[in-house]
Amino acid sequence: MAGNDTKNMISLEQYGIRNAKIQYNLSSDELHDVTIAKGIGVEAASGALAINTGEFTGRSPKDRFIVKDATTADKIWWGDINIPFDSDKFQKLYDKVTAYLSEKEVFVRDSYACADENYKLNIRVINEYPWSNMFAHNMFLRPTEEELESFSPEWTVVNAPGFMANPAVDGTRQHNFAILDFTRKIALIGGTGYTGEIKKGIFSALNFILPVYKNTLPMHCSANVGKNGETAIFFGLSGTGKTTLSADPERKLIGDDEHGWTNENTVFNFEGGCYAKVIDLSAEKEPDIFNAIKRGAILENVIMDAAGKVDFEDTSITQNTRVSYPIYHINNIQEPSIGKNPKNIFFLTADAFGVLPPISKLTPGQAAYHFISGYTAKVAGTEAGINEPLPSFSACFGAPFMPLHPTKYAEMLSAKMQEAGVNVWLVNTGWTGGPYGVGNRMKLKYTRAMITEALEGRLDNVDFVQHPIFGLSMPTTCENVPDEVLNPRGTWSDTEAYDAKANELATSFKKNFAQFEEYANEEILKGGPLV
Repeated sequence: MAGNDTKNMISLEQYGIRNAKIQYNLSSDELHDVTIAKGIGVEAASGALAINTGEFTGRSPKDRFIVKDATTADKIWWGDINIPFDSDKFQKLYDKVTAYLSEKEVFVRDSYACADENYKLNIRVINEYPWSNMFAHNMFLRPTEEELESFSPEWTVVNAPGFMANPAVDGTRQHNFAILDFTRKIALIGGTGYTGEIKKGIFSALNFILPVYKNTLPMHCSANVGKNGETAIFFGLSGTGKTTLSADPERKLIGDDEHGWTNENTVFNFEGGCYAKVIDLSAEKEPDIFNAIKRGAILENVIMDAAGKVDFEDTSITQNTRVSYPIYHINNIQEPSIGKNPKNIFFLTADAFGVLPPISKLTPGQAAYHFISGYTAKVAGTEAGINEPLPSFSACFGAPFMPLHPTKYAEMLSAKMQEAGVNVWLVNTGWTGGPYGVGNRMKLKYTRAMITEALEGRLDNVDFVQHPIFGLSMPTTCENVPDEVLNPRGTWSDTEAYDAKANELATSFKKNFAQFEEYANEEILKGGPLV
């Protein structure tokens, strides 16, 4: 197991990890084989590694903390999302975790985030499990052998899924935790094997570092670039189609989840890979993602038969089945992962109420309002106790990862949109013809057609009508989409029921936005529903 010969003698003593057997920068193939040899993963028929993340199959937002100290006290938006953690307690917990990792075999990887050299963040990831380290290989950017010779980490991720905290002593809520310390520059993760905590820890760190110190907007979005050199940005919460819609055979993928927008009007990927949901995945619907599932990819919490064939419809472990793969598993990628000239922004929402139009063009005020709102809907079965659709709002389409007040990001986005002269579109990838359980999910081919028409500028030359309740501008015609699909009210058999449901959703928007009203100007306030 060679790893990187030049640094096999690295020490972890400076981190408090003593006498560990260090496996440094092992290749993806080596980590794949070690995982199987240890009996903590199996190989799928596709060649991908399949693992089970254990008790946690998703993030645990209530167990995410930020150390409150001189660096963060007056900058972080403290509350239910950014929960303060005492600095002394952090040090004591950190010492416990590093003592736990001492004497063990640990997997260490030097990598970096941010494809733009001017924003590069060097990261050392220390993992208890080999498959967690393979995830870091997939998701972070990979230095060259030459870069590793002089590599100096700025941030450290310490990841110990097998370590259980004692809440009464350690100050955590329960035995699992994910804590960011901006002074020590450490992301400390324990008690959970869910790999998403690793990537989202660094994403959250960059969501503080870039706007505060670099005047650069971090975004929870996917992005791609067309043959004309124009970049498109896709914001959206999990399950709304960010990964699917950015994987376009006619456009080069910049990245599927996390990006920065610079003052030079460029967009760069934070990551070196993709982390896609695989629920109901098929080669027909999402060929790029399906074909990326091969050796080097990691499947999480899926069900397979004896021959290693995955049943992507089986959600008996979780609805949040996932795959992580390095971005080079996608054929049509932008290299390096940087785009210029952003011209279209799409806000993706999966409206399970069947109310919002499949595509509508937003004014600057509406764009800011919907960005701050960050709406989608939870449908029955996605979480325990959800039996009918529920509106879900996540500010800036990524509140769990945003350490600053949402209006800070909204102000930066508004300024950049106006400066770049972008078009902003709200796209409903959710239901039409009625709510969840009555209507049908919007056909992917229609959504793709509408986005293509917007990107090609052809929607600039059609007539629009205003939605009577939300005030959104809806095109009356779109190539390859039936006209009747474009106005959601007309797709319902009972228009009075539609009006009632639309008013109900509008009220939810208003109620959610009340928390931001004092920070919003008149233009943004006018961007909300008309009722």
